[in-house]
Amino acid sequence: MKKIALALAAVLSAFALWMPPTQAVDLGQGEQIFGNNCAACHIGGGNVVNGAKTLKQTDLEKYDMASIEAIATQVTNGKNAMPAFKGRLSNDDIADVAAYVLSQAEQGW
Repeated sequence: MKKIALALAAVLSAFALWMPPTQAVDLGQGEQIFGNNCAACHIGGGNVVNGAKTLKQTDLEKYDMASIEAIATQVTNGKNAMPAFKGRLSNDDIADVAAYVLSQAEQGW
């Protein structure tokens, strides 16, 4: 549990360098956004469209997606079957959901 807390603290610290100083990550908001926009395809960190590319830590690492920046870019721009959420979600919402996804992956969903 301590390792998870330390890893999350490191992620949030790195994220603080990436985001504007006035923005704070809200994992609760990220969870709500995920539930409303992502869970239909990614329930429990899975992927109903491509089962090989889940949101599980091992797959995020395998596909160089194990960072808030990479996840936020994917959410913003979409890729392959995943739609872009730019214009549908605010930058703050995208940052929150990216932080939530990485947090959940680190905890094993």
